[in-house]
Amino acid sequence: MRAAGDRAGEERAEGDRAAGDRAEAPGPFPRTPPLCTLVHMGYLLLAAAIAAEVAGTTAMKYSEGFSRLGPSLLTLLGYVVSFALLAQTLKTLSVGTAYAIWSGIGTAAIAAIGVMFMGEGVTAAKAAGIALIIVGVVVLNMGGAH
Repeated sequence: MRAAGDRAGEERAEGDRAAGDRAEAPGPFPRTPPLCTLVHMGYLLLAAAIAAEVAGTTAMKYSEGFSRLGPSLLTLLGYVVSFALLAQTLKTLSVGTAYAIWSGIGTAAIAAIGVMFMGEGVTAAKAAGIALIIVGVVVLNMGGAH
């Protein structure tokens, strides 16, 4: 028969082991996050890179050939941020996948912005092209090209 003190000691030891499981790995380097977390972060960074690229390209339209300072600076900022984020994305996603998504969705978004906000016309060819870009990105991702 065990004494009450022995049971309390075992419970403490169990709690210490459970707490140790949640703690960082010993040593100078933190534990690496699970791969799925890194991939999700890659896609989040990629989405931000696309948004920055779309903002930069939209500002370029309003820069009037880089003759207006404000939109020209926004164009520069948009592209610098976009490439910096795209470079971070390449740490977790393959270059082919990341670039295809970045350029494809960026192109489709700029075409849609042109139609909705800049008075550009919609033709059957333009609509089909945007649809093909979206289908291509979906097929690329379904193919497991991470």
